Amino acid sequence: MKDADVSKQIQQMIRFIRQEAEEKANEISVAAEEEFNIEKLQLLEAEKRKIRQEYERKAKQIDVRRKIEYSMQLNASRIKVLQAQDEVVNSMKDAAKKGLLRLSSDKKVYKKLIKEIIVQGLLRMREQSLLLRCRETDYKLVESLLEEAKKEYSEKANVQPPTIALDDRVYLPPHPKNSGVDSHEAFCSGGVVLASQDGKIVLENTLDARLDVIFRQKLPEIRKRLLA
Repeated sequence: MKDADVSKQIQQMIRFIRQEAEEKANEISVAAEEEFNIEKLQLLEAEKRKIRQEYERKAKQIDVRRKIEYSMQLNASRIKVLQAQDEVVNSMKDAAKKGLLRLSSDKKVYKKLIKEIIVQGLLRMREQSLLLRCRETDYKLVESLLEEAKKEYSEKANVQPPTIALDDRVYLPPHPKNSGVDSHEAFCSGGVVLASQDGKIVLENTLDARLDVIFRQKLPEIRKRLLA
């Protein structure tokens, strides 16, 4: 084989190898770019997920804070409403207590009321032997009404008149000083306390106790009207 033919074959082989190398290089380049693009997309999606998760986390935190703030504001508003209601209710109760003080100062009305309170207490107690306690200032009034009250009770209950011992050693607290219903000292606006002889049954039938009972019973209705 001539040198020219050998040289020609070598050149062909070189071109073939070079072409094959270039094709392989192109294939590697394309594959590398595809892999790079895939990895880039994966990284991009991962970052997007992180950003979405972070956004959702912060959005949830903001939502929770808003709910907490709303709940706190709502509770604060409710407390203010309840406080305002309490102030109105307490002022109503104080006004009623002052009315009781005026009631006990009207001798004619108070005398009738005391007798009715004693009879009512006897009807509720249904005891044949009782101890009755009143304010010291009411002692003589109560003493003067006992027989009449016992007779009325006997007729209404269709029983024998009970034996009532009027306590002359221990009295109910006195009328509040200077008509101060907000006094911290114990006071009684009027009425009586009845007890069985053994002390096991006690009925507090004072004006103040009756007022407290009425207010407890009427409090839901009063609050409902205040909210209307």
